[in-house]
Amino acid sequence: MKEGIVLYPAMGRGHLVPMVELAKFITTHHNATISVTLLLPSPPNRSTLHYISTVTAAAPSITFHQLSHSNHNILGTLQSFPTKPKAFIFDFFNHSAAATAASLNIPTFYYFPNAASCVALFLYLPTIHQNSIKNGYSYVDILRSIPGLPPLSPEDMPAPISDRRSQSYESFITMSLHMRNTNGIIINTFENLEPKAIMALKNSACVPESSETSPPVFCVGPLISTTKGSDPVGDDGGRECLSWLNSQPSRSVVFLSFGSYGRFSKVQMREIAVALERCGKRFLWVVRDPMGSEVVNLEALLPKGFLERTKEKGMVIKNWVPQVEVLSHDSVGGFVTHCGWNSVMEAVTFGVPMVAWPLYAEQNLNKVVIVEEMKVALPLKEDEGGFVRASELEERVNELMESEIGRGKEVRERVLAARNGGAAALAGGGSSRVALDGLVRLWKQKGSC
Repeated sequence: MKEGIVLYPAMGRGHLVPMVELAKFITTHHNATISVTLLLPSPPNRSTLHYISTVTAAAPSITFHQLSHSNHNILGTLQSFPTKPKAFIFDFFNHSAAATAASLNIPTFYYFPNAASCVALFLYLPTIHQNSIKNGYSYVDILRSIPGLPPLSPEDMPAPISDRRSQSYESFITMSLHMRNTNGIIINTFENLEPKAIMALKNSACVPESSETSPPVFCVGPLISTTKGSDPVGDDGGRECLSWLNSQPSRSVVFLSFGSYGRFSKVQMREIAVALERCGKRFLWVVRDPMGSEVVNLEALLPKGFLERTKEKGMVIKNWVPQVEVLSHDSVGGFVTHCGWNSVMEAVTFGVPMVAWPLYAEQNLNKVVIVEEMKVALPLKEDEGGFVRASELEERVNELMESEIGRGKEVRERVLAARNGGAAALAGGGSSRVALDGLVRLWKQKGSC
């Protein structure tokens, strides 16, 4: 009989897909002994229903359970299983459900589809609070010496904890304290990608108080979305870019994409267009309607005549492309990214060097990590307010796509080494497979909670 575990993603497709990839990784290698139930916190739309049906057809050991829309009854749901689940794995934002699972003696595990460096920061956050607010130490100095992280500035802190007077900051302190008492933390990274942060997590450096130790850490990445049929239903526009990429020379195209929420002002979008036209590199650019704007066609968004003048070397697509397929394409040689961790993992998996342009959430922290620590990306200089001038973007794209000399060559070599390291981590005997096996053994132990 298979042992059951329960996964609980936060609301939104961006949280569901990483949790599904974790479920697939578990069942791929432990299908004979483990079954997975994913709890759906909100009613799925047509596109998500299509995605779920594709997942369940390919992985029958994964099932989906819709929680009540009016009341997410975690207690009743966990009690409804024929046998008590061996583990309850949840998104950081669902931390309040941990106490419910623990009350049933079900071991609890956080899943972070984020950098280990981000986890280290969150785990250390109560210490930062204690030392800066209560003990009076310099906040700036503290940020420069967080265990496992390169030196940070206040501007690098994730948005929800950047204002220490805010309610969100207080909420994150509470969540971080809860995280210190969980049975384990699962992270979508791998050991030789972030060795300093992972070592700090494993040796309890992020929980320096003598009475506490860090929960065990399991690095199981790189996990990226490979589910066919996960494309938005009825959105075939992005598919045309793959045919265009087929006609481009190897490693000649720079890909620009900024995530589901990556929107710019009209002025910034025109600056990007100027940079791409001036640099003369082949490009594939995904654009979304500007902030605070109604739906606008491409001609109205971009400089007059831009599309016609660049049609031999570039393609601009509204809203969406199949990003994994784009990054895995032989013609793509660089990636201008918002530094979302899923996008970073995809670029690393396929050995694509990056230009880092963070926009929101924890992306400023990710930028520091991938530029300063991992050295797989080039930074962009921003003016006041985060504006990037055309001349700056033009220079960085040219530098990135120059693979024979300078920093472009360096980041390309580093990301290719990281690609090989990620493949090795997922192979038999690799660090991520060993971590998964250890996790499954922990679930099967009697009294593991």
